[in-house]
Amino acid sequence: MNPAANPSAVSPAGLGKVAVLMGGSSAERAVSLMSGTGVLAALRSQGVDAHAFDPAERDLLDLKREGFARAFIALHGRHGEDGTVQGLLELLGIPYTGSGVMASAIAMDKVMTKRVWVAEGLPTPRWVWLAPGQQAREQVVAVPDTLGLPLIVKPPREGSSIGISKVVGYSQMQDAVKLAAQFDADVLCEEFITGIELTCPVLGEGDNARALPVVRIDAPEGNYDFQNKYYTDVVRYGIPSGLSAAEEAEVQRLTLAAYRTLGCRGWGRADLMFRESDRKPFLLEMNTSPGMTGHSLVPMSASAAGLSYEALCLLLLQSAALDAPRAQPAAAPAA
Repeated sequence: MNPAANPSAVSPAGLGKVAVLMGGSSAERAVSLMSGTGVLAALRSQGVDAHAFDPAERDLLDLKREGFARAFIALHGRHGEDGTVQGLLELLGIPYTGSGVMASAIAMDKVMTKRVWVAEGLPTPRWVWLAPGQQAREQVVAVPDTLGLPLIVKPPREGSSIGISKVVGYSQMQDAVKLAAQFDADVLCEEFITGIELTCPVLGEGDNARALPVVRIDAPEGNYDFQNKYYTDVVRYGIPSGLSAAEEAEVQRLTLAAYRTLGCRGWGRADLMFRESDRKPFLLEMNTSPGMTGHSLVPMSASAAGLSYEALCLLLLQSAALDAPRAQPAAAPAA
């Protein structure tokens, strides 16, 4: 599969005035600015009339007032990846990159994502959801009785490993929940899968969606945290992943099923764990506005498939769409 093949692609000159949405107000603002800066430079190098647009500093209604024809969403986290910006762009009638309102909202919430995947028979680690009224000490310390140890505690509506803790003993539970609750009222506790950390990007929509090469992530002591993701070079990435051909194909199949089940379009990236004991993959989450920084995984995988960063950005922009394209108003009946 050639991921660059796109017979209906619009030429750069025909894309009109393009806003690269970056920054925003989420906890991932700094990463978004890095992603957006890279995307902006790439699109301009391809002849696109692209402009930086930070929703934290400007009124989004300016997109319509200033004649923007398309939006490349390089926002991460809340108010950018969660369906809110997508909904406004739908109302403004400005096509945008990535998934639509519903898929973005569901994928941003890891608990809701798990519920959908489990309903469809897709494997994901067992979990316990602690709502705001369920975080008393006796409820928190009982979680390992259900999930075992070690386990992962995280805010269900954040990304980039923000607010995540690995808990190895009962005494650590309260502090881990307290940290996660600083970023989200709800807290997700998840079974820890011992094995290989993987990620698999997807391009396209529906039956035409295609998985890119699987990337293996080897972080020091398994600590693939915010600092190691974006600001160090100590993490090693494996492309090829080191899985057997059959195992890689299964990870790609599972990723595509997870992507299609959520109704994603444009692009996305599934994060998975591959359990060493029985060589079985488990879905962790689906990112609908993945990072595009110098350390990011989608460009890395696309490059292995023969697609440069610049070509990837242009391809994604060409795929910009609306959930519900606007119909032309009916003509008034003749008098």
